[in-house]
Amino acid sequence: MNGRYDEMYAAAERHYLRGETMESIAHTLGVSRSTVSRLLTQAREEGIVQISLAQRGSQSPLARELTETYGPAVHLVQVPDSAAPGARFEQVGRRAAQLMGTLVTEESRIGVAWGVTVAAVVRYLERRPVPGVKVVQMNGSGNAADSAVPYVGAILAAVADAYGGQVIPFPIPAFFDHAETRAALWRESMIQHVLNEQAHLDLAIFGVGSLYGSVPSRVYSTGYLASATLAMLERQGVVGDISTVLLREDGSYADIPLNAHATGMNPEQLRQVPRRLCVVADPQRAAAVVGALRAGVATDLVCDEATARAVLRRGKLVG
Repeated sequence: MNGRYDEMYAAAERHYLRGETMESIAHTLGVSRSTVSRLLTQAREEGIVQISLAQRGSQSPLARELTETYGPAVHLVQVPDSAAPGARFEQVGRRAAQLMGTLVTEESRIGVAWGVTVAAVVRYLERRPVPGVKVVQMNGSGNAADSAVPYVGAILAAVADAYGGQVIPFPIPAFFDHAETRAALWRESMIQHVLNEQAHLDLAIFGVGSLYGSVPSRVYSTGYLASATLAMLERQGVVGDISTVLLREDGSYADIPLNAHATGMNPEQLRQVPRRLCVVADPQRAAAVVGALRAGVATDLVCDEATARAVLRRGKLVG
């Protein structure tokens, strides 16, 4: 029994305090990943690990200042400032997954915007079948340089598997070459069906894409946009995106020409969703996060303390 307790404790310490992945822990302990998963489950069941999540956000002065400045409930995650970017993503992703699990109810429509941050979140979703759940892709994903279909499909499938839900895919490019093609396709019945599902979301989860992140946003690093286009966006004051809809730091987006080619839900549409989880784990994305918060896209912000401080600093700097 003591040996089993020690294994549970070792797995829990590495996972919850050091931010190690289950694969890394399995290698260190010389067991399978599924064994690590069972050890962590048992650690929670036996009280070795006690997880507490405030439904309406953290109560620290830092969280309160962010809420008073930008509006959303802030769920802060304590991550050492020296943590590697991957560990930061994993720990924030775990907290976002916990919060998400408390919000999914029967007949929920869950909007999912794919990206590196949301990919970290879905790895930690607890399996809990819920009747009638739909998982709706919030933005297209195809591009000529990189087939993202398997990557995006895996993210959507992870959410659907966790809650026993149905995936509603959005099988179109992330950006159309021609705005008129997008306008024409938006009239097709298949696309209208997805747009209608998006218009009736109960919950949305998304990260913040950034031109300057320490962990590259997939939109800017895998061929979705040419280098000349990226340079043009910088000249136009673009700092990042939500669901592939490009944003400036002041929260504006409607007059950015490339957004006529984008396929994601824009901030005005997102604001109609009752609960909107914005997840960020990168201080270098602060400018893009400020833009997203000023656009009013989030009811809840899940982030680490270093990112929170960077966002507040950046907001004060740019006024």
